Amino acid sequence: MARRVFLHIGAPKTGSTYVQNVLWKNHDALIDAGILLPGSSAVAQDQAMADLRQAPWRDTGVHWTWDRLAEKARKWSGDVIISNEGLGAATDAQAARAVQSLQPAEIHVIAAGRDLWRTFPSFWQQSIRARSGWRFGAFLRAVEQGKAEVFWTRHTAPHMLRRWGDLVPADRRHLVTVPPPGAPRDLLWRRFAGIMGIPEGLCELAEPTSNPSLGAAEIELLRRVNLALGDRYPLRTPYQKVVHRHLVDAVLKQRSEGLKFGVGMERADWVSDLAEQQIKELQDYPCRIVGDLDELRPAIMKQTTSPDELDEGQLLQVAVETIVGMLGHAESLSQRTGRDFETVLSRLRTRAAGGVRRRLRLATRQGS
Repeated sequence: MARRVFLHIGAPKTGSTYVQNVLWKNHDALIDAGILLPGSSAVAQDQAMADLRQAPWRDTGVHWTWDRLAEKARKWSGDVIISNEGLGAATDAQAARAVQSLQPAEIHVIAAGRDLWRTFPSFWQQSIRARSGWRFGAFLRAVEQGKAEVFWTRHTAPHMLRRWGDLVPADRRHLVTVPPPGAPRDLLWRRFAGIMGIPEGLCELAEPTSNPSLGAAEIELLRRVNLALGDRYPLRTPYQKVVHRHLVDAVLKQRSEGLKFGVGMERADWVSDLAEQQIKELQDYPCRIVGDLDELRPAIMKQTTSPDELDEGQLLQVAVETIVGMLGHAESLSQRTGRDFETVLSRLRTRAAGGVRRRLRLATRQGS
């Protein structure tokens, strides 16, 4: 039976990819220290999350279900860590099922919070990278008009903590605040490691820029591609295998000089007011805060360009450069395929030659 289970439930774009990369990079060291990451990889825990949520885009043929993951956790005698930012979007019933499936271990719930000035553009970008097609301005207006409940329920700490945190005692609810720009690169990791009881120095740290944001033109280009796709490459697996692999990861993420975008100073007071409301909610909610609620106030607010404001000439230039990048990517894939074919052919020839030699030796012995 597991002693403690730490459920890191998100939110997206709060450094979760970085934390997961550190955890899985040090999987063996954590096992030696009595800490289990159930499943074969971060992908396995993602599959289990999709199964728990019964998400319409889940792949029903995958090996790792939530029940299988929970069984692995229950059989472990030490501590267990399950980390997936999609867990925060679970319904009340799904969260209750997850916690119940891991009992009688001592369950801890960890959520992370980030200031809204950075969260708004990050959320919208993630929605585009999940095949959405709405404009950035349309998203912000929806939030202003109270029509974007999915943003608050699935991507902010107060709502996630109420769904998950209410299922465990107050001293087992943890809120990690994401440090502001300029903070030490390992600070976020040290906050998580302290909650999970991971000894300092046990884990070799990974690079924190594992899931870079796209620039204004790049994300606007992807938005338009999503609209043009129609029914082709539906979310989630087909879209990831084709659009993410060959367009987002291979080309768009590699463009290092993308124009930054954000909310815009005309909404600065509105964002500040929302931040104060969120801080008040968390002050009133009984949980352990690791970091400082002041970090949920925007530290740097400056004018930026919205993707909606880009002119067609800018987008055309980026589109042409993207096509050139995809041609290079296609060429490298072709060359790799040729090398892989030659490698396989060489191995087959070697095995065949070895088989012939063995048969000749056998025939020689039999004839003598």
